[in-house]
Amino acid sequence: MKAEDVRALSPDQLSDELLKLKKEQFNLRFQKATGQQENTARTKEIRKDIARIKTVQSAKRAAAANVK
Repeated sequence: MKAEDVRALSPDQLSDELLKLKKEQFNLRFQKATGQQENTARTKEIRKDIARIKTVQSAKRAAAANVK
């Protein structure tokens, strides 16, 4: 997921996407522990997407706080 795609999402959509990615991250960790993980690069992608979403969420919160 690209940063511009993340910025276009609403706060509710960001939260939903974050939850979805965290579930996928958990499943990938579980697959790794049981030796079933096939795409090891996906773990890194998920971690970066989570960080990207959290960054955009905090920026939107800060922008909303400055507007008030």
